[in-house]
Amino acid sequence: MTQRAAPMVEIHRGPFVESLHCGHAVLWDRSAGMVEAWGDPGAICLPRSAIKMIQALPLVASGAADAAGLTLRHLALACASHEGAPMHVGLVREWLADQELDERALVCGPQMSRDRDLKLQMIRAGESGERVHNNCSGKHVGFLTLARHLGADLDYCDPSHPVQVGVLEMFNALTDETSPGFGIDGCSAPNHAASIAGIARAMAFFASAHKRDNKRSLGAALLVKAMATHPELVAGKGRACTLLMRAAREPLVVKTGAEGFFIAILPKRQQGIALKIADGATRASNCAIAALLVRMGALEADHPDVARFLKPEIRNWDGKVTGHMAPVAGLI
Repeated sequence: MTQRAAPMVEIHRGPFVESLHCGHAVLWDRSAGMVEAWGDPGAICLPRSAIKMIQALPLVASGAADAAGLTLRHLALACASHEGAPMHVGLVREWLADQELDERALVCGPQMSRDRDLKLQMIRAGESGERVHNNCSGKHVGFLTLARHLGADLDYCDPSHPVQVGVLEMFNALTDETSPGFGIDGCSAPNHAASIAGIARAMAFFASAHKRDNKRSLGAALLVKAMATHPELVAGKGRACTLLMRAAREPLVVKTGAEGFFIAILPKRQQGIALKIADGATRASNCAIAALLVRMGALEADHPDVARFLKPEIRNWDGKVTGHMAPVAGLI
């Protein structure tokens, strides 16, 4: 029997709880299994961009990353939902050039930069967003690099393409489930479904990968190192992923996904978290993941870059504080 989504985040206005966000979450330990759960650990979800490290793992485990001379910066970008800032766009263009390709090879679609300064500069110049500005362009250059390494054609988002077949095999292996299906993500790549518990299990695999020396684990450990070393490439200025990784009291990788998904990888503890807000609200997933990591002691509640997501004030158009968002009692 499935369980209801658990209350996770409240929106307060005056003396009232005006809105309530519910969801599901699992904390998984590589050795002990499920440590704690909220809502339904068996809830089937599309993890969206939160599992880009799984989608990037075939690139590393296959030897394609080494053959292409990729650095930790490239690997962080392959796992990123970046804001299309100059540092992101520049590295994507360099990587494409190294593969003797240009942005026409990317099937992620054009998107306007989310970097404020660059966006304003583009608007003033009458420029529209390009494929390299897409938040998933790093992942897509990774797919192209793997396709080249495999000697496959460049229709790399077709579910039957060797790149995507490899991603699905990796996804099923790490979740220890057979995915019931997929949806097409905003960037045109297949995004496979699994249970919240299965995705948390996969994150615990990444969290414990540095303890093993097989090819898959070595690749996973390298991706964790890349994301932790370059949090600015994983997201960008003012973004939750970047700020929470920088604020952590211990090694930590976090990654958001569309529609209220978030994961955390804690290598010191060999534990992983998967979280899904049922109504898809990003404001709630940011708050809930911060709360769970504060609960574990990986983040400090009073750190300014944690507090801005954990209990942000809500202001009206006149700048007056009218309420706040907060995790429900017992979540933290």
